[in-house]
Amino acid sequence: MRRRTLALATASGAALLAAAALPATAQPAAPRATPAAGLQEGSVSAADLLAKLKGCSQLSNGKYRTDEETSATVPVCGKNGAVFWKADMDVDCDGQTTSKCNADTDPWYQDDTAFRQSNGKPLNAEKLPYVVVPSSSGIWNYASAGIKGGGVVAVIYNNQVEYAVVGDTGPDKIIGEASYAAAKGLGINPDPENGGADSGVTYVLFKNSKASPIESHADAVSRGDALAKKFLQDN
Repeated sequence: MRRRTLALATASGAALLAAAALPATAQPAAPRATPAAGLQEGSVSAADLLAKLKGCSQLSNGKYRTDEETSATVPVCGKNGAVFWKADMDVDCDGQTTSKCNADTDPWYQDDTAFRQSNGKPLNAEKLPYVVVPSSSGIWNYASAGIKGGGVVAVIYNNQVEYAVVGDTGPDKIIGEASYAAAKGLGINPDPENGGADSGVTYVLFKNSKASPIESHADAVSRGDALAKKFLQDN
């Protein structure tokens, strides 16, 4: 889990100074708000999923923080066939060492993930959209809720739906984190040090689901689309 508050504030201040220095005819580049061209993530819309996620039947014994310095405001909620939470997105680069995810690009980098590929290697955060779940604690135990490594997740942001897998575990009191690839696919700055989204991200984890193999994003999308359709029918 990333402590991004200071870094984001610094980045925002730098951006304002840069914008002020531009000539009147120039404008700062607009942030990318849509996924990369060609990204297809199933047929169920964000609006249809969000319509089923109003209110919260709280499953967790208490609430989570979104960062170390924030108060605990995020509950884990239950629905038929899924659990969900609404939080921020910090960027996780843990797993295989790549050009984007390594000890130089990420001050918190670890070269392993709680769940691994079918060949035994750690997951590749740069290429695979995955979500981080809080480590089991008195607040909530993900395994007892039917959530497992490789479980399929619908990540909703800015009217987009991206499918991911449960790929790693994080601190037991903090929630709201996903891989470099997950952030990039949703048009969120994937920089592990100062990227991410401060709010507006909904995570829907489908119970007793699993992509096979865990590293196949295509399988997660296929299963996710079917699970999302069933979720709409059952809720």
